[in-house]
Amino acid sequence: MSLIELIAGVEAHEATLTVFNADPAVTDELREYFADRNVRIVDDQTASGPEEFAVLARDGEFVTAVTVEELLSPPGGDESEDAGDSGARGADGRVGRPVLDHLDETMFTSYSREDMVAASREIEDRAWRVGDGELHAGFQTLDVLTGEADTYDLLGEKERLDVHAYAANEGEAPDVEHYTVHVGETAEIRETWFVAYDGGGYDEAKCALLAEERAPGEFFGFWSYDPETVDYIIDYLTERYGGSEQTDDGGATV
Repeated sequence: MSLIELIAGVEAHEATLTVFNADPAVTDELREYFADRNVRIVDDQTASGPEEFAVLARDGEFVTAVTVEELLSPPGGDESEDAGDSGARGADGRVGRPVLDHLDETMFTSYSREDMVAASREIEDRAWRVGDGELHAGFQTLDVLTGEADTYDLLGEKERLDVHAYAANEGEAPDVEHYTVHVGETAEIRETWFVAYDGGGYDEAKCALLAEERAPGEFFGFWSYDPETVDYIIDYLTERYGGSEQTDDGGATV
């Protein structure tokens, strides 16, 4: 399964939360709250039935139902709290728990470039702090990699951290001292952005980001703390592109 197929598989498994008979502002609030989860929020109205309830479904199958009040109220929260204060409701991170309990807590999705940049930096920082293992990062093109060359050279200076960068042969290759560049002549290298860290021997430190550029500057992807997902991405990259290393004269073996 390719990187793009992996993204498509995550997207296809997206859950749907349908909010019935509620004010549109409620749906907007839930959509914002679940923005980085693999769940689509829609609203609907019924001719009869209870007010303000939500139904979670996946692959066309019913998963759970809950009232909007239960969904927006943090367990054990202050009963006197202003029900209109969405910021306060989300302060303890437990709003939406009746739905979150049925979602993969190791998987987050986003269309936001800003979110994915933040996730990339978190993964790079984790690799730096652990200082061991393997870090694999895809930059789409050599031009983009050149802009990150200093950061990755610094990461590569970690004696026990093996750093690999992947890019299509477009633009000028950076001078590389402390990490390996793999030049992949495939569409998925040009179209995907990824950062994956193997945890340096610790499953709890494993993490990965994988995103596909679907229009210029517009990405869809996910980041995950699931060890099996991280292992799959790194194993795939190693097997598929491990032999496509930049040569001393700036060329590539493919």
